[in-house]
Amino acid sequence: MTIYNDYSRAKVGFFFGMSGWQLGTVALTLLPVFWSIQRQSWGSAVIFMMVWAVISAIVVVPVRGRSATGWFTAMTRYTVGGLSGRTRFRARAARGQATDLAQADLPGALNAVEIHDGPPTGPAQTRIAIIQNHATKTWAVTAAVVHPGIGLAGVDERRRLGTGLSDVLDLCSRTELIDELLFIVRTVPDDGAERGQWMTTHRRPQGPELSRRVNNDMHTALARASVRTEAYVTMVVPETRIAKEAKEAGGGLEGRARVLYLLMGELESQLRGGVGMTSVTWLSSPELAAACRTGFAPAERAGIIEALAAQASDSAVNADVPWAMAGPSGADQLVRHYSHDAWNSVSATLKLPVKGALMGALAPILTPTEMGERRSFVASFPILRQSTADRQSASGEWAADLGEALRDKAKVKQRTKARDEADKVRALDRKLARGNSMTHPYAVCTVTVPKTQRIAEYGRRLDASIRRAGFAPLRLDLSQDVGFAASTVPLGVSLTRGTN
Repeated sequence: MTIYNDYSRAKVGFFFGMSGWQLGTVALTLLPVFWSIQRQSWGSAVIFMMVWAVISAIVVVPVRGRSATGWFTAMTRYTVGGLSGRTRFRARAARGQATDLAQADLPGALNAVEIHDGPPTGPAQTRIAIIQNHATKTWAVTAAVVHPGIGLAGVDERRRLGTGLSDVLDLCSRTELIDELLFIVRTVPDDGAERGQWMTTHRRPQGPELSRRVNNDMHTALARASVRTEAYVTMVVPETRIAKEAKEAGGGLEGRARVLYLLMGELESQLRGGVGMTSVTWLSSPELAAACRTGFAPAERAGIIEALAAQASDSAVNADVPWAMAGPSGADQLVRHYSHDAWNSVSATLKLPVKGALMGALAPILTPTEMGERRSFVASFPILRQSTADRQSASGEWAADLGEALRDKAKVKQRTKARDEADKVRALDRKLARGNSMTHPYAVCTVTVPKTQRIAEYGRRLDASIRRAGFAPLRLDLSQDVGFAASTVPLGVSLTRGTN
């Protein structure tokens, strides 16, 4: 077996597990207690002590991945957004107000996305879609990839592929331009569109009735039992890093596109080599719009495939999805799930287990449990600059040493979990010195079902699948729209990058 357990907490609390702001808050709220004791006002001291205990519990004790302060802040923002109408989206095309079909009209975190056509490249003179996010000030490109999988791979092969992924991240770090790499996988029930077209094309009009009936029955049975996998890789580059390089390449959109094209070439060679991708196709604007539309409405794919087949025989047929209609006609952000068009989605993030994650353990998460259910998954790798990584490594090592010293002074026994975390933090500096990159990876899984189904039940099934894979689920309550956009729509949305 190939097990990955070489990870540690992003931040190590230097004072009995508390971070700097938590320690500052606890210390400041304790001052009135000492002030009352100094004045020998014992009644006030008791009251201030009770207030201090409540504030300390609110600040320090986590509740489902967040502190009470974080929950209060998120709930306040959600309430304000609901009262102001920001949690509800209605497309301009649905209201009859779409004037520019090339302008993207997307909800929530995707609202600030603009799609540009890059310069022609390659023998086919393809214009690759350049994704600009005005809110986060980033540029991104997306590729549809095909991988043979690791279901039948041995231990050595899995270890080689894991090393290849590590080499890809190191390559991104050495460019000092790529900020994040996102791998999205969507497992969709097969709609039978391609097989239906093949049967229509190859079926003889005067064929035997028995053969026709058998093929129809097989088509129906296979469509119900089969699933189809779509995989995408998105490369994200922030404006602060690409601006100087783009100026040297001519400036403007073309300068940024030239820099992105060079990065795409480096990344593609590594994906085909070390990671073992058999196909890497950088998406044009119509292809990306189709991927976006089928992300919000999985049932739309059959119509798109039919239109593409009709276009092959009749060039007058327009099979492209306009960006003004690539999003949902309507979407509502709710506390426990996300509603879009005729579908509901639930998103949850994965907490890495202490004992490590088995390579290939994600199979239960990506396996639908019922007909019509879709599973989407994103593995995101935010890549830190080498200077930032060195600074965080030094800070983490200092916090681990200070924490151990404080425990020794206070005669508090150090637990095995804390000792293991400290050892991993100290080992991180050696890896950075040898040229490895630092990343804070995270993963989000989303289940999407029609509104005729109970989304709460499928959310529980998703949690059960995550636990069966060896991870712990954590629902993204109050942030379901962002979780859906990050794990399903390949436009470079990240959970670690806030808007400006």
